[in-house]
Amino acid sequence: MQERLGSPEGELAIAQALVYMACAAKSNAVYVAMKRAMSEARSSGSAEVPLHLRNGATRLMEAEGFGEGYRYAHDEPDAFAAGEDYFPDELSPQRFYEPTDRGWRAAFAKSWSDSSLNAQAKTNKT
Repeated sequence: MQERLGSPEGELAIAQALVYMACAAKSNAVYVAMKRAMSEARSSGSAEVPLHLRNGATRLMEAEGFGEGYRYAHDEPDAFAAGEDYFPDELSPQRFYEPTDRGWRAAFAKSWSDSSLNAQAKTNKT
């Protein structure tokens, strides 16, 4: 950015980014989630992608069930495929990311645990 904008505009943009990062709520939730997910991947080994998530690129693949029952989240209410399971059959669904109660994550955590979404998940599972 500095190369394109030059001085002082480029320097101001960098300074604004630095100040924003310094003032932003801090969390290691993503780091912890990544470690949990990596640990699970190491202990579980390679698992097959569920058939409904595989692309049925040919008629043979479609006949084998690839993509059958796939729910496109953007076509669902609130662009949320409630009750959908993306984990391999060998693994039970888990939640690796636990948002903190600070900054924008607090609002995300509230909407993520919203009882209406939980109710929707129970009634819309295919």
